[in-house]
Amino acid sequence: MNNSQTGLRKLLSPFGLFYRMAVNLRNNFYDWGLFRSTQYNVPVICIGNITVGGTGKTPHTEYLIELLQKDYRIAVISRGYKRKSKDFILATTESSASEIGDEPFQIKRKYPDVIVAVDGNRRRAIEKLLNHPDPDMRPNIILLDDAFQHRSVTPTLSILLIDSNRMIYEDSLLPGGNLREPIHAKSRANIVIVTKCSKKLKPIDYRVITKNLDLYPYQSLFFTTLEYENLQPVYSCDGMQPILLESLGDYDHILLVTGIATPEYLEKKLLVFNPNITSVNYPDHHHFRKKDLVSISERFNGLKGEKKLIIVTEKDAVRLIGTEGLNDEIKKSLYYIPIKIRFTQHREVLFEKKIKDHINNLKGDKILI
Repeated sequence: MNNSQTGLRKLLSPFGLFYRMAVNLRNNFYDWGLFRSTQYNVPVICIGNITVGGTGKTPHTEYLIELLQKDYRIAVISRGYKRKSKDFILATTESSASEIGDEPFQIKRKYPDVIVAVDGNRRRAIEKLLNHPDPDMRPNIILLDDAFQHRSVTPTLSILLIDSNRMIYEDSLLPGGNLREPIHAKSRANIVIVTKCSKKLKPIDYRVITKNLDLYPYQSLFFTTLEYENLQPVYSCDGMQPILLESLGDYDHILLVTGIATPEYLEKKLLVFNPNITSVNYPDHHHFRKKDLVSISERFNGLKGEKKLIIVTEKDAVRLIGTEGLNDEIKKSLYYIPIKIRFTQHREVLFEKKIKDHINNLKGDKILI
């Protein structure tokens, strides 16, 4: 965050009191039953946060998909942030990022057998899927992406993600800070995951974070880190092959193009392999227009050296695929870097057991269809 943004946040911080009152009143209406919250006859796992900006929701959702897809018919429901369409849309392999949003498009592209639906009204989306005329389109597990604040649906399990670089106990409410809800909203979570952790965290660091989060006994705490994988070509051009991260040092210059909330983590990672990186950052979920593509091409052509590369994130790649304006030379130089999450302290087995135990307990109660 630059100095002007910091100054604006400080100027707006007094309005946080009014924001707090509005959020607390809304939550109280749900807690008192004045606003309706519906629970369904399938496991509904919510993955979300209480902060503005990226906490790693998509890779954590993909982790759950890979954990469960062999045994269950999974549906992922998202609002489809910044999509150009409205209302309910059931994604197909022919859907575009502009139609359903970049994150749902990425998930449908990677996991074509997973049911993906977008709707700002999560309750309506769930009911449409559960009552779909085709039995194969009726899920027996639903993953709600970025729905921690959307209390019209009562999840059977809530997972709260917290960015380790922006701990909620060091933050404040909007508009002065990044919190969309007061810190005590974390009590609604069954599982809390601190994301984007450094691999250099020491035992004392884990203890400090655990103490400061001050979770209840019914809540489980986990820590994950991002793992960057070898680069993949954005376009299927002849002869293009994956690029090993370790070989990035062989390039004279790299242009890093991002449209994500926190690009500095990726840039820091790439600098380990190559110090000659030029970054071009766009707003989160940015839709690339023709003028952007012209600018990217000009920046790339202006880089020194003969062996050059353009790197984008996976979410940016899915938005670029449907655009026009890049010549073949640029396409052959354009790669994205996939990311996976890894649990620290070797606790992935415990996490996976909690998820499967939750589902099996509901299955025992005949909640699964």
